[in-house]
Amino acid sequence: MELSTKGRYAVMALIDLASNGGEHGSVSLADIASRQSISLSYLEQLFARLRRRGIVVAKRGPNGGYRLAKPASVIDVASVVFAVDETVKFTACDSEKEGGCGGRKARCVAHGLWVAMTTHIQDFMASVTLEDILQNKFETSSLGEKAA
Repeated sequence: MELSTKGRYAVMALIDLASNGGEHGSVSLADIASRQSISLSYLEQLFARLRRRGIVVAKRGPNGGYRLAKPASVIDVASVVFAVDETVKFTACDSEKEGGCGGRKARCVAHGLWVAMTTHIQDFMASVTLEDILQNKFETSSLGEKAA
């Protein structure tokens, strides 16, 4: 499974926004695009979705830009990823149809595993806030792995 650029860029942009403007100061998308090496037009599309979902607030005019609609401590990664229409799942199942996986007539033999993995990842993303990321709670050494 790989998270697409929509989800990754939305999280990166909001972390940049939180660290450079927080809840009070507005930050321009051009500044975020420059710092994060993300296309400005792509950011505009992502932020339109984030605004519609109430994650960011736009301010027009001079000194305009975007700010977080809520504190970084309550905006979780799952909300950001889902706001830009990303889905996270390991199955090839169509949830609208009964039965099969990946075009088959029956579920695959590992179906339960993939569903459980999807649930764990979604729960993990829902447990991580932008503030957690800003506080570097996810450095390799803090995750129990040996640093290189």
